[in-house]
Amino acid sequence: MEIKTIRINIPEGLNIIIGQSHFVKTVEDMYEILAGSSPSLKFGVAFSEASGPCLVRYEGNDEELMKVAYETSLQLSCGHTFVIFLKDGYPINVLNAIKLCQEVCHVICATANPLEVIIAETEQGRGIMGVIDGARPKGVETDEAKKERKALLRRFRYKLT
Repeated sequence: MEIKTIRINIPEGLNIIIGQSHFVKTVEDMYEILAGSSPSLKFGVAFSEASGPCLVRYEGNDEELMKVAYETSLQLSCGHTFVIFLKDGYPINVLNAIKLCQEVCHVICATANPLEVIIAETEQGRGIMGVIDGARPKGVETDEAKKERKALLRRFRYKLT
């Protein structure tokens, strides 16, 4: 078995969600979930089949995001994985619906941070072992940093008071 890391290019202003699912129906179900979440959300979703023709299936409502999703899926080349790129919306707004999708086994990451995916490769294929999402902690938040965090959540309207 060979272990490698693959750096994922997340274009400025986008978020990525990577997960594992188990059926070709995933790509259409993800489209419906994402399209129904917000009229302003732009997205591309790709799903890598693990049997049959082993194609990367893709859908979306934005050509650029569909392309970056299927290119990232090809870069990973891991069966039964999905890659979603979002614009004009955040993972927090769609994660619960994605996790409730009957084909989804689990969500591996949802981020806009620099991202590396740790892949294991055998003679049979490839699988995602984990991710490195962003940078290491640099310390513990101070009282001032705590105030800034709370203010940020209220600016984004995720908290009211």
